[in-house]
Amino acid sequence: MAQVYRGGRPLGTGHPTRLTPHEVRTHTFDPRRRGVDPDQVREFQATVADELADLHRQFRTVAQENERLKRALRDWQSMHARLCRPPNQGRR
Repeated sequence: MAQVYRGGRPLGTGHPTRLTPHEVRTHTFDPRRRGVDPDQVREFQATVADELADLHRQFRTVAQENERLKRALRDWQSMHARLCRPPNQGRR
């Protein structure tokens, strides 16, 4: 059986599939007498909204981790600068 790819990853690999920008742009809805099926539209919007919410959570987590690492690096640089001062030039 051939692997089916979605979002650059094979389906069924344990990784959650994400909508790609192409899928969002090209998604079509079944026509109805007065336009598209409103239930399909709401379902699609809910899917997109859920993915956006998840991406926002991930972004906040990464931003917090980035700030934590910046603080740790600054602390380490300050400590290292104090410990590695060059010897006084005036003393002999």
